[in-house]
Amino acid sequence: MTQIAPTLFESAERLDAFRGDRTYLGADHRRNERRTWIVTAICAVTLAAQLGGGLVFRSMALTANGLHMAAHVAVLLVAAGAYGLARRHAQDPRFAFGTGKLGYLAGFANAVVLGMTAVLIAVESFKRLLAPEAVDYDAALALAAAGLAVTLICVWLLRPQTRNHDLNLSAAHLHLSADALVGVLAIAGLAAGRSFGWTWADPMAGLAGAALVAQFALSLVRKAAAALLDMNPSAELTAEIRARLQAGGERVLDLHLWRLGPGHHAAVAVVSADHPLGAEAYHARLKGLSGLSHVTVEVRGPGQAHDHAGHSHV
Repeated sequence: MTQIAPTLFESAERLDAFRGDRTYLGADHRRNERRTWIVTAICAVTLAAQLGGGLVFRSMALTANGLHMAAHVAVLLVAAGAYGLARRHAQDPRFAFGTGKLGYLAGFANAVVLGMTAVLIAVESFKRLLAPEAVDYDAALALAAAGLAVTLICVWLLRPQTRNHDLNLSAAHLHLSADALVGVLAIAGLAAGRSFGWTWADPMAGLAGAALVAQFALSLVRKAAAALLDMNPSAELTAEIRARLQAGGERVLDLHLWRLGPGHHAAVAVVSADHPLGAEAYHARLKGLSGLSHVTVEVRGPGQAHDHAGHSHV
């Protein structure tokens, strides 16, 4: 082989001219972790108040709403815990490419919970549609409005700061956003029931909310699975890498791009040339590409391309 990538004994700067460390956490990691804990605390206090009120006032509505809030607390604890674990083990050598993907794992888990929530809402709504029950519309509307207000505050606190694909934050934010939409539909259904006597309006609103939540859950599962299974995250970035590596007439025999964490990508490329340059020269060509944090380049000279020229993976 005419030219190989730098050896393990060379400096980190030569091994990876893009980062001197192996920490691939999102730029807003600490901010997102802090806000997730704040929202968790808000939901936990609301949960305690609703369960306590349910016991004191013997209200099934308050108790049910408190149990629903418990699902929020569980989801947020998973998200906050993932942030903490990723930060704590960011330099752990056992993680070959850092801990940036812990957030995607948490996002996948929370997406599954969101999907289960959609099923439960749909089942309960369908039961109420077939067998309507007497509803205290005034009390239910007040409770739904209070719950919606708390949820909207939490949604605002968890709004993404930048578009860096922090799926952990997106999963928690989307979970609360879905609940806010369900809350709006619930208020509309309750208002219609109180004003026009439409007993079917409340369960129909529940079914519509379940459909929205299911759609959100499916979208999150797809995004999280794509990152966890190392699917190519950007056809545009892949094309730009290929174009830059071939700028001097070289041939890219193999190219892989995958996500390391929020805002971080890694690339591995095999470049063939009749008059190859050093690996550092090809690293330099990729400098400045947004989101490219780790690069490995293998360079092959004449007679070393073998049969790989037609098998580039992108």
